[in-house]
Amino acid sequence: MPFYRQMGEIPKKRHTIFRKPDGSLYREQVMGTKGFSGMQSILYHHHPPTQMMKSELFADCRIEYEEQADLCHRHLLTGKYTDTSDAIAGRQYLLGNEDVVIGVVNPTEKMDYFYRNGDGDELLFVHHGTGRIETLFGTLTYQPGDYVVIPIGTIYRVLPDAGRSKFLVIESTSWITTPNRYRNQHGQLLEHSPFCERDLKAPEVLETHSEVGEYEVRTKSRGYLHSHTYPYHPLDVVGWDGYIFPYIFNIGDFEPITGRIHMPPPIHQTFEAHNFVVCSFVPRLFDYHPEAVPTPYYHSNVNSDEVLYYVEGNFMSRKGIGEESVTLHPSGIPHGPHPGTVEASLGKKETKELAVMIDTFRPLKVVKQAQYLEDSKYKYSWR
Repeated sequence: MPFYRQMGEIPKKRHTIFRKPDGSLYREQVMGTKGFSGMQSILYHHHPPTQMMKSELFADCRIEYEEQADLCHRHLLTGKYTDTSDAIAGRQYLLGNEDVVIGVVNPTEKMDYFYRNGDGDELLFVHHGTGRIETLFGTLTYQPGDYVVIPIGTIYRVLPDAGRSKFLVIESTSWITTPNRYRNQHGQLLEHSPFCERDLKAPEVLETHSEVGEYEVRTKSRGYLHSHTYPYHPLDVVGWDGYIFPYIFNIGDFEPITGRIHMPPPIHQTFEAHNFVVCSFVPRLFDYHPEAVPTPYYHSNVNSDEVLYYVEGNFMSRKGIGEESVTLHPSGIPHGPHPGTVEASLGKKETKELAVMIDTFRPLKVVKQAQYLEDSKYKYSWR
């Protein structure tokens, strides 16, 4: 995110001597994107972040996709996925391509290791549950409706509270940021943006650990999970500053844009990345032209696949869709409201739906392991 943040202790100038109380040096780490021409943060560690004791190949996490079949609309009932585990090991991937992988997880267990994604940013949408996420940059507390943005290379672990817990998981191979059209040339969110920096929650407290021992960090990179063991606690940062850090945006703080007639989906956009965007459908007033048709018109996704994750409420243009459903409407064929939903919407004043939409600009493939979640009748539900 293009706004500055500072936590903990840092020296007056970067790349200068910064000593501990015992006279030894803190270790400076520059964490940046696009070489040295993108955004960056500078972190100060008790120990060199390169000082590993052991490196092992942990697991093959390459995804196997289904073979090409007929082009049709798909419906995955993710509520049928009931396995529980931690926030990494329990991920059930559903859809993916070269730019993004989409899945769900029921994180009921606390992670007894740390994790970092070395391929791209992650976006976790909290459907159910509360808890903490401990990171290099400090601790975040999460609640239902939170989008948690975790930059590439961030070491973290998820510690859920007791009770039901479910995340929608979006793993990118690029950055995840706010829409460019909502920012000025300096990166500040503009007045017509549906949210602003005041709505974004940065880490609340920086918990610095100086313990020594054996600590595992699992790193996802190049299709594999790698295990790295360090002789010190990985969250040993005493201070940092810069423009890269994890943050939370709650979907309830998204202020919907409305108009006299039906507005297209880009008004719901919340995040963008390379070759995909993420949108938030929130409770809002319907169109206020006296003859407006509130439901979306039939449309063809000429250049994109559309994915919807249904959070709660009654989605106005769909029948047979429930909480935790995921639909995929692929490019190449049109989609739109189910029979009867257009007539039923006439004269309605508002909608209470809550959903997350992901539009990708390269075709998505269904993960072979997720096929058992499919409602095979969905493609004929417009008859």
